[in-house]
Amino acid sequence: MTTLTATSSTAVRRAPAVHFLRLVPGLVLLFVTGFAGKVVEQSIASYGKAHHLALPNIEYVLWAIIFGLVIANTVGIPEPFRAGVDTYDFWLKTGIVLQGARFLIGDILKLGGASLACVAIELALGMVLMTALGRSFKLRPKLISLLAIGSSVCGVSAIIAAKGAIDADDEDASYAMAAILALGAVSLFAFPLIGRALGMSDHAYGLWAGLAVDNTAESIAAGALYSEAAGRFAVLAKTARNATIGFVVLGYALYWIRRGQAKAVEHKGAFLWDRFPKFVLGFIGISMLASLGAFSSAQVANIANLSRWAFLFTFAGVGLRTDFSELRRQGWRPLVVGTVGECAIALITLVLVLAAERRFGL
Repeated sequence: MTTLTATSSTAVRRAPAVHFLRLVPGLVLLFVTGFAGKVVEQSIASYGKAHHLALPNIEYVLWAIIFGLVIANTVGIPEPFRAGVDTYDFWLKTGIVLQGARFLIGDILKLGGASLACVAIELALGMVLMTALGRSFKLRPKLISLLAIGSSVCGVSAIIAAKGAIDADDEDASYAMAAILALGAVSLFAFPLIGRALGMSDHAYGLWAGLAVDNTAESIAAGALYSEAAGRFAVLAKTARNATIGFVVLGYALYWIRRGQAKAVEHKGAFLWDRFPKFVLGFIGISMLASLGAFSSAQVANIANLSRWAFLFTFAGVGLRTDFSELRRQGWRPLVVGTVGECAIALITLVLVLAAERRFGL
């Protein structure tokens, strides 16, 4: 008995170490891919400076994503690397929390009532538009719900949170995620071009990226590709959307419960807390500490640098996890609904933001 107990205790102690070792190959791949993007950005800048050339300043964000896309869609991601690559979501949330040090509470309030009104309109728009399109294309009802939730709140994370709540099939969740991911990849290249063509301010563009791009990683990347300031406004707008996930998912769960096609929610408060994105609280907490002067200027700079390193892993992961062949295998109807819906949402929110920029001087 003593020997058996000792063996069990040793296994428990080894478990975290074994789990970490499983992550190492993928973490190394994230680092190499992201750091390669940083090296290319700096090399181009150095070459231009040395030869007195006005070369375009392409941020490491885009290079990291491009390198990730090339790897994922040529050699692919071998199985030993997948667990580590999947940690990109952890690095995303860590980067957002650390960015709180750069936002005083007053800065958060600067998002303004007009911007928050745009967030509310986008939530309603995403749900109504995707529902109407899904029904017109005769998609399965729960697939329509997942597309509506993903497009209105926070993409894949919202779909995953909603899948269990409404008892959706794995196939429906896969279709919905494929549609959202496809449009997220396109937005990284299209949004900065549109923003610059229209001469949008950092505030207006960042708000638009936070409203119209569903996945948090792609939303923040689209903002950062425009400018650092635009990336910060994208964080604020996207965080405001993310904070609504529990309420939106609960609403859909209650709808399907009434139709007898989902499990009853016994404790609504616990349900909301379970699905609330906890990193939002971390972001607000760090921001409050910064507002109270808990960090010196040097410490804020160091925390901001750590945030950039976390995002380096995140953006590399965005490229590495986008497999175009897998997206094609998911079928055309959900992709068409997603494409039409996302383009319409992007266009309508762009008009909203431009109107707010002109009226309120964003």
